[in-house]
Amino acid sequence: MNNEARNSSGHSLPKGSAVLLIHGFTGSPTAMEPWARSLQGAGFTAAVPLLPGHGTRWQDMIPVGYSEWIQATEQAFDDLARTHGTVFVAGLSMGGALALHLATRRNVAGISLVNPGLVVDSALAPMTPWLKHLMRSVAPISNDIAKRGVDEGAYPRTPVAAVAQLHALFAQTRSRLELVTAPVQLFRSTVDNVVSEASVRELVAGLKPGTLAEHHMLLHSKHVATLDYDAEQIFHESARFFSQLSSTAHSRTGGPL
Repeated sequence: MNNEARNSSGHSLPKGSAVLLIHGFTGSPTAMEPWARSLQGAGFTAAVPLLPGHGTRWQDMIPVGYSEWIQATEQAFDDLARTHGTVFVAGLSMGGALALHLATRRNVAGISLVNPGLVVDSALAPMTPWLKHLMRSVAPISNDIAKRGVDEGAYPRTPVAAVAQLHALFAQTRSRLELVTAPVQLFRSTVDNVVSEASVRELVAGLKPGTLAEHHMLLHSKHVATLDYDAEQIFHESARFFSQLSSTAHSRTGGPL
């Protein structure tokens, strides 16, 4: 799998609506592809880029800087924006932070977040730029899924150097949250062993009042909720949310999207 955004529909309409879906840290498009297929069925073009350093070996993440993840999402968004009148963004975990960061630099029409990360929940996170010289990797943070037998396709180890980049990405994204103007839809699992409530608190505190348009609780899923019991809820509610925003944009412009 390469590092290019893949168009799930196989074609694009110049005035249509598209959704860019961004996977999580050490993960892969596997966690987002069912969501992309569902959105495609609802009439959207869906693209799921593979982030730099992902989808191969965990060692390949070590030299990758967080700016490369930002650039990859911006490039994928720009590719969609060239052929679509409206582009939405959806993100899982770290993908949520990248979606929010993207919304501060591009004309994102709306954002759907599933258990977005904005805080690395470890007291050692600020020390990872130095710890990476002492240890190359730590235990994985993958497959936090209530449904049995499901594999998100994440790495079996977590590179410490990559955690340092994740910590820096989160810090920069938190500092830019007030610049987000696109409506935000949040899905939050009641049990999440990867991202704590600290990230949700930072999101709510950082966004301008009214930007967080919807907050849905996922009662039966863990962190990778897009592959879990509440996946259909995410798919249905996000399609409705994006469709409503598309209709609003249509009424403002008075023409087809």
